[in-house]
Amino acid sequence: MRARITTVFACQSCGAVSPKWLGRCPDCSEWNSYVEEFRGERPAAAAVSASSPISTVVSDPETRIETALPGLDRVLGGGIVPGSVVLLGGEPGIGKSTLLLQVARGVARASGEVLYVSGEESASQVRLRGERLGIREERLLVLAETDVTRVIAECEARPPSVVVVDSIQAVRDPALSSAPGTVSQVRECASALLRWAKARTVPVLLIGHVTKDGSLAGPKSLEHLVDAVVTIEGERGSSRRIVRATKNRFGPVEELALYEMTGAGLSEIANPSAALLAERRAGVAGSAVAAAREGSRSLLVEIQALVGASSAGSPRRVALGVDPGRLALLLAVLEGAGVALSTREVFASCAGGLDIREPACDLAVVAAIVSSARNAPLPGGAVAFGEIGLLGEVRTVPAAASRLREAAALGFTIAYLPAGNAADAAGFPEIAARPVARVADFLKELDRVRSEK
Repeated sequence: MRARITTVFACQSCGAVSPKWLGRCPDCSEWNSYVEEFRGERPAAAAVSASSPISTVVSDPETRIETALPGLDRVLGGGIVPGSVVLLGGEPGIGKSTLLLQVARGVARASGEVLYVSGEESASQVRLRGERLGIREERLLVLAETDVTRVIAECEARPPSVVVVDSIQAVRDPALSSAPGTVSQVRECASALLRWAKARTVPVLLIGHVTKDGSLAGPKSLEHLVDAVVTIEGERGSSRRIVRATKNRFGPVEELALYEMTGAGLSEIANPSAALLAERRAGVAGSAVAAAREGSRSLLVEIQALVGASSAGSPRRVALGVDPGRLALLLAVLEGAGVALSTREVFASCAGGLDIREPACDLAVVAAIVSSARNAPLPGGAVAFGEIGLLGEVRTVPAAASRLREAAALGFTIAYLPAGNAADAAGFPEIAARPVARVADFLKELDRVRSEK
C-alpha cells in the first residue's frame, strides 16, 4: 500500500502549518513566510505498553564526557552527558566550527572515535582547517554528507563516542520535498538525530545558525527538543569570545567562559576579571567597577556612564550590556534622591562586551552615573555591588564573600556594599568596607570623599 502524499503550507518563521497558502502567518505575524511542502503519512505505531513505575526505572550513574576545554565543560555542567543533544549557536564567523572541532579533538584523544559530519564543507576543507588548528587525530572521522538518513546509517555502522553535525540547517531528510534549512527539514532532522542519540546513549552536538536579531534560526521547537543550548558571542573586530548556556537540562544556565580567538583556535582566558579590566583607565569620571556574579564565579567588570546635555527635546537613555529597564529605574531613584537627570542624556555600558543583567550591579551603575554627572572620579581601588529597590534602599545580594575575594585578589581596597552584607567583609581586612543602606547615604558618602580631595 502506497503512502498517501499530502500538500501543506508551513511558515518558515515559526513552523505553523496551514492546508492553504496564507499571506500572513496568524501565529507569528510574518508576511510571505508560507512555503508549500509535500508530506507522506507515516504508518501508525503498534500499541505497545512500555511504561513502568518510576521506582523501578534503572538510573545509571552520571558519567560525563570531558571536552578538554575546562571552560566549556563548566558551562555544560561538568562535561557532555551521554545521550544528550547540545545546540551551539552564534553569528557567522564567530568560531562555532572551530570550537566544536577542538571539542572533537579533545574527545577523540580521551574517549574514543568522534564523527564530524560536515554539511557545508568538503572533507578536504575540514582537513585544512584542522591542520591550521594542529588537529591530526586518527580517531577523528570526517563525513561530508547532507542526508540525515546516511548520517545515522554511518553512526550505526561505526558507533562513535560523540557526533558533531555542522550544521543542522545543512542536512535534510529525503522524505521531505522542502529545501535544507526550512522549518520542516530542521525539525525532522533534529528529531531523527535526537531519537538516535537517546536510543544509543551517544551525545550529538549540533551547530545552528542565527537570524538577524540574534535568535537561533529554525523553529522555536528546535530549542525545546535539545537538552542544552550554548551560545558563543563576541564583538566584531574583537578576538574575545563569550560562551554561555541559555538552556541546560543537566546543569546551571548562569555559567560563563571567556575565550580568546588565536591562530591556533580558541584559548581560554584564565583570569577573566583581569582581562576585562585590563584597558580600564583609573581616576576618570564615569567609570565604576562592579563585582558581578556569573554562575559559580565572580567577575569584576567596568561600568561606564556618560551624562551630558540634551541636544533635542527628549533626552536619550542608551544602555549597552546593561538592562535598559533597570537603567530607567535607577535614573528615577536618583531623581528622587536629588540628582537632576530629567533634562540630560544618559549613556551606560558594560565594557568588554559582556551583557550584565544581574541586579547586584545596580550600585555600580549608580556610582558611574553620579560620577559622570558631577565630573568627579570615584575613589581609587573602589568596587561596588548591591541591588537597589524602588524606594532607594540597597538590598543584600548573594555570594558577597566571593565577590570580595575576587576584588581582594586584584588589589581593590574599598568596597561599597549593602549594609546587610557588611558582616561578609569581616574576613577581608585588606578591604575597607563601606556599608550602604540607602542611595541617599551613598550620595553623601561620595560627597564626603570628593570634599576630602
